[in-house]
Amino acid sequence: MSEMKTKLKERTKEQYEKMKKMKEVEKKIRKNHRNELCKRTIKYYKEYEAEINKIAHLKRLARKNGCYYREAGKKVVFVIRLKGVNKLSPKVRSIFRLFRLLQVHNGVFVKVNKATKTMLKLIEPFITYGYPNRSTIQKLLYKRGYIKVGKSRRHCRKKIQNNEDISDHLGLYGIHGVEDMVYQIHTCGPYFKKVNKFLWTFKLKPPKKGFKAKRHGFNEQRPGDWGNRENHINELIERMI
Repeated sequence: MSEMKTKLKERTKEQYEKMKKMKEVEKKIRKNHRNELCKRTIKYYKEYEAEINKIAHLKRLARKNGCYYREAGKKVVFVIRLKGVNKLSPKVRSIFRLFRLLQVHNGVFVKVNKATKTMLKLIEPFITYGYPNRSTIQKLLYKRGYIKVGKSRRHCRKKIQNNEDISDHLGLYGIHGVEDMVYQIHTCGPYFKKVNKFLWTFKLKPPKKGFKAKRHGFNEQRPGDWGNRENHINELIERMI
């Protein structure tokens, strides 16, 4: 009996030591991920700053030469659904399903290409969209960001609370944190599609002080709400977060 007890004690001690070592290894891995993420975040911010300085320099040069500097076309738009299901054609409904805009005030990031431009034109009277800046993307992810967890087609909606969930799903592509996701969306990086698919559709609040007139377009003589707002989308998102 005494031998059995000593063997059991030795086993439990071994198991405890193994568990302790595993926890230490996991702790080191997490620490390394955090350090790498911090380094990447600093690198991203340097890139953002360099890009801003480059554009400012090119604008100054253009003014000096009596020209006008035109920025490169934006690669990503943020789309917000404004209207419900009444009086919508089947084509418009299918585009809404494709963009995952199933409810009023739902928002998604969309990559700009020939196909998406055509689709946006078809649903333009029922949406508003524009070009989100980096600050807006960060606010959306940190304040209203939810991710998909669980099995395919049985996803659950989970708030972004730590980087571990991101690392578990997107670590294979070198994306281990929110700032990595922000970078992929802002620059329309090679893993934009993976990041966008991993994000749940944004559920925004009705804007503070309300809308102007949903029946009218943003660029019409009497300003309304639907249509392309370009950079003015950032102000609307700020009121809806």
